[in-house]
Amino acid sequence: MKNPNFDKGYFRLGVMCIMLVPVSASAQQTSPHWSYSGEEGPNEWGKLDSKYAACASGKTQSPIDIRDAKKANLPALKFDYNSVPLSIIDNGHTVQVNYPPGSTLTVGEKSYTLKQFHFHHPSEEHVNGHGYDMVLHLVHSDADGRLAVVAVFLKQGSPNGFIDSIWKDIPKEKHKAVDVSGATVNAKDLLPADRGYYMFAGSLTTPPCSEGVTWYVMKTPVSLSEAQVATFGHLYPKNARPIQATNGREILETQ
Repeated sequence: MKNPNFDKGYFRLGVMCIMLVPVSASAQQTSPHWSYSGEEGPNEWGKLDSKYAACASGKTQSPIDIRDAKKANLPALKFDYNSVPLSIIDNGHTVQVNYPPGSTLTVGEKSYTLKQFHFHHPSEEHVNGHGYDMVLHLVHSDADGRLAVVAVFLKQGSPNGFIDSIWKDIPKEKHKAVDVSGATVNAKDLLPADRGYYMFAGSLTTPPCSEGVTWYVMKTPVSLSEAQVATFGHLYPKNARPIQATNGREILETQ
């Protein structure tokens, strides 16, 4: 993957605007196989294939523990998501909902189209050493192929009706997308009311661990029930990459 050009205005803020591929903050399934444990686990990803070299040698890898964020006058995240027919897949690494064109994220003058969203258990990103029960990643692409991910922490608490609508239609067969007759979803229903966020440069959190990823991590978590966490945990007890070194990269946050 090519790193995109950096926006000069964001350079003044110390922000890198970069790109991400649309699967699992996550790469599309490739050969050789990788996993979250054992001989194909995160510590070995960089050795599995030359295409995965960044998993071992990269300097702006994700996920990170978000610390020492600098307050900045960042643009608002403007979500214009549509209700769409539910297309869902258990791809062997996570549960993913695919999104057709037409739903957008706007950040300043940049516009991105929502491609898919998916889940990790427990959360991949941490804040000041604290992780959450799960995290949602919403993956977007702009017209030039530059992509952006919005992360929403999921915290055990009240039941979440939107999560129920997803969980009940998780396919029993892995690696096969299912279009659920009569079911619609709107990813906006998974966003917190408070749109404050952290912003930083990172990478894919799965092989090939390509760098050039802009992350927008929402500060406010969304609740789901203990039973809802357990349902996903039964499928994926741990599908989260360990925390990676920050290596001095700048982390910004909304004021």
